Formats: sequence, structure tokens, C-alpha cells
Amino acid sequence: MDTRTEMLRRLERRRQGFSLEQPFYIDPDYFKLDMELIWYRDWLFVGHDCELPKAGNYFTLQIGAYPVVIVRDQKGQIRALHNSCRHRGSRVCPAEKGTAAKLVCPYHQWTYELDGSLLFARQMGEGFCKEDFGLKPIACESVAGYIFICLADEPADFASFRAMMEPYFAPHNLANAKVAHETTIIEKGNWKLVWENNRECYHCAANHPELCKTFPEAPTITGVPSVDSDPEMLAHWAHCEVAGLPSRFRIDDHGQYRTTRAPLLRDAVSYTMTGKPAVKRNLSDAVTADRIGTLMLYHYPTTWNHVLIDHATTFRVLPISPTETAVTTKWLVHKDAVEGVDYDLDELTHVWAMTNDEDRRIVEENAFGILSPAYEPGPYSEVHEGGVIQFVEWYADFIGPRLAESDKPALKNVA
Repeated sequence: MDTRTEMLRRLERRRQGFSLEQPFYIDPDYFKLDMELIWYRDWLFVGHDCELPKAGNYFTLQIGAYPVVIVRDQKGQIRALHNSCRHRGSRVCPAEKGTAAKLVCPYHQWTYELDGSLLFARQMGEGFCKEDFGLKPIACESVAGYIFICLADEPADFASFRAMMEPYFAPHNLANAKVAHETTIIEKGNWKLVWENNRECYHCAANHPELCKTFPEAPTITGVPSVDSDPEMLAHWAHCEVAGLPSRFRIDDHGQYRTTRAPLLRDAVSYTMTGKPAVKRNLSDAVTADRIGTLMLYHYPTTWNHVLIDHATTFRVLPISPTETAVTTKWLVHKDAVEGVDYDLDELTHVWAMTNDEDRRIVEENAFGILSPAYEPGPYSEVHEGGVIQFVEWYADFIGPRLAESDKPALKNVA
């Protein structure tokens, strides 16, 4: 039996409301199929418009086998390009971020415009046509300050996500914010374990003392079932909507993305140890209402987010191997906020820096235990782990039909 058929059969026989079988979390061949059928075919969050304020600003990232560069071109358009020179394949931009008038391959100095077109290739002979050798483009979309890319030849629909997400996030003006701080941690666990841990707060009281000072443990905050019947959520939505902020829980038909606003505990307005604002200046000049709580966005497989009155914290998930996942966190503030005057960096980052490290430990212990020959799928709590159940259902429903395809999908630029 080939891996594709085996993986599909395991999904078809899995027990509803239980964790996945061991190979889904550790097997290299299962991981390869995750990459091919999800990560190389769907829209992935990569960063923010505000990280590229001027033409020539760029940042790079690695998505599985693909090195990628995100750049703002001469006309102000944000583009995604394969970071592989059309000469002999070297990375054109080896740095994590930078600014360049042109994109110049350090190997043989092939030189590209910021839109990816080849400008100059030294001594290539009379028959060489530089128009045939621009950097290969990647589908790229920007919405409300978030940049998404899709590696597939025929990208999935993006318009429905834009229609849902933009009204919620546009008032916060993240396109014109700035990144006050950024960290990347490597969690030694499969990317699905990272998501499963994120999708519940069943573990919070015992593991996240900092976050629990402001973030509710109520399962309606992180889950899906019964969210519309929570009186505290209903009251919070009504309060925010009076201020012109869309707030109600929305989820797409396939369960891949959703957004809602949620209250923080008691009189807290920000993720700090005191619950008081971490930044003196609001994230957006247009949002002045008090007690707006947190605006949350989940988009599988790459991002979860918290947007508050004074700052935003965004998270990007990228798989490295079957048992390693990179989680990048960025703290965004008003573009004119000054460190040391409007905010203290330690206060701004403390809660999520500590929470991230605690989650890293949790995921790694989870992954370590799953390696045991004695491991078998266990039941999720229907009360507290509805979000985890929903994530696993999405994963099974999303990858299952693709596993069942008779032919492997055609991927962009794969020989």
C-alpha cells in the first residue's frame, strides 16, 4: 500500500473526537503529503504590508522546499517571487530582510528589477533573451495589512476570505503600523500539534499564568460550538458594534478561517501583567472606543492573531520537518509610537514571550510522548477542546479529497 492510500484509510477509519494516529505527527512521508497537498496549494500568511514601507524593501522566508522573497516594487506593489536565480538556482536574496534598488544574485551578478524581470546578465552570448529568464512569480494578495501567498499554479479563491476579514481588520490600520518586535522560536513538534495546542485553553490555568491574567479560559473564546449562546460574548459584540466595529463570530463554510471579537477579563484592555495598555498611543487613530477586547483571526494552516486597542500580536506557523515547526511572533504598534516614550518593549512583549515559551515546552512534551510505541489516539474534551476538534475535522476534510485524487496535483514550477 502506498503512503497516500494508507494515509487516506487512516483518516477514513479515525474515531471522531479523537486525536490522530501516530504517523500523522511523526512520519516523514505523511509530512511530505501535508506539504504537497496543503502547504503548496493554499493561501499562506507570510507577513505585513508595513514591513515593506518603501520600494526595494524585502523579506525572505522558507516554505518547505521553496525559498521565497516578498518585495515592494518600484510602483508600490507588493510581490512574491521564487528566491532562486534563473541562471543556476542560487538564492538571490540570502538575508532575512533588507533594502535593494535591484535584486542582484551574489553568485554571478544576474540583476533583476524589483518586479522580478531580468535586467542584466553578463556575457551570455548573442542568442540569449533576458525576457525569458525573470524570477518566477508567486500569487500574492494583500488585505487589511496582511500579506498572503499561494504557491499553486491555480491559486484557491481568495475573494471570500477578503470579504470576511477586511471589514473586521481595516479599522485597525495595520497596513500603516510598524513592527515593534519580532521573534521566531522552533518548537520540536509537528505543525498540527502546534495548532492543536493553540486551539484550546483547557491547558491554560496550569501552564500560562501570565496570559490568564487577561485572557478568558471560557471554551466559547477558543472554540466553535455554542459561541452564539454565550451572553458575555453577545454583550461584547453589541458594545463593539455600537462603535462601528464588526464583531460577531464568522467562519467560512469549510472551517479554514474565522474571526470574532472577544472580551478580556474584568477591566483589562491589553495583554500586560496589569491589564493596562502597553502602548500609550492607540494602534489606530480611527478606533477610540474603550474595552474592545481582542479581535481574533485564525487561518489554517499559517496564522492566528490578536488585535487590541493599543497593539496587535500576530503569529505565523511554518513547518520545518515532521517534528519541527517555526512560530514567528510580531508585535505591531502605531507607526509613530516611540519605544521608551510610548511603550516599554519588555512590558509590550512579556505576556506572549512567556506564553510562547510555555507553549513550546507543552508541544515538545506532547511530541515526545507521541513517539512512544504505547501511544494511541485519545479523546478530546467536548467541553473545552471544541476548537481542537474543529481543527482536526478541517484537516481531515481538507486533505482527504486531495489524497483521493488519482493524480498528484500540478505544482508551480515543479519539474
